[in-house]
Amino acid sequence: MNNMVIVSGATKGLGLAISKQLVAKGYLVVGVSRTNSDEYKELMSSHSDSVFFHSFDFSNTEKISALVKKIVNTYGRPYALINNAALGHDGVLATMHEKDIHELIKVNVEAPILLAKYASRSMLLNKIGRIVNVGSIIGSTGFNGLSVYGATKSALAGFTKSLSRELGKVNITVNTLAPGYMETNMTQGLQGDKLASITRRSPLGRLANVDDAAQATIFLLSDGAGSITGTTITVDAGSTA
Repeated sequence: MNNMVIVSGATKGLGLAISKQLVAKGYLVVGVSRTNSDEYKELMSSHSDSVFFHSFDFSNTEKISALVKKIVNTYGRPYALINNAALGHDGVLATMHEKDIHELIKVNVEAPILLAKYASRSMLLNKIGRIVNVGSIIGSTGFNGLSVYGATKSALAGFTKSLSRELGKVNITVNTLAPGYMETNMTQGLQGDKLASITRRSPLGRLANVDDAAQATIFLLSDGAGSITGTTITVDAGSTA
């Protein structure tokens, strides 16, 4: 069976942490991002036979079908898809540009749906597979200035539930990973009081980090998670408890 995993948004933050842990577990990783990063290039050079990169802008949704076809033709059928790429524009809805709203919905909702559509065709032929849609606790808790982002993450969680019903009969699981606030590019703006108040909400008195969320992703790909589907795994150091 092919052990290839497609990871969108693979070159930094959570995507990079997931890619590193996948390689350590013996998976073949095909990372897809707009731009490569020094850290991902390093991973590629130290694992030249198992880590690969394709540059792709997920706002070009009409080219996703061709992207997946190219990946399948090059590396074989994927075992798993990690839908991690997302934009994190924040802004009060009343003053947010319409083009930013459209772009968020396109990249955060339409692109992962289309990636799942085309990647799942290969999984259906294999009669096994894993899809992990990376959501966010914002999808259920809300956060000031993140209404559109929150809407896109709620949409993914709803998508997971119905898709898990469509694909379950052929041994394909579909789950949502909902990370809390982590130290990534997306949360750089959360400094000082805001960050302190988020940290205080955690029973563990800290933020979850990208490695914590990546570990949960690896678990969802494992044989031990074969009966987990249609659900949300939350990794937030307990802040939504």
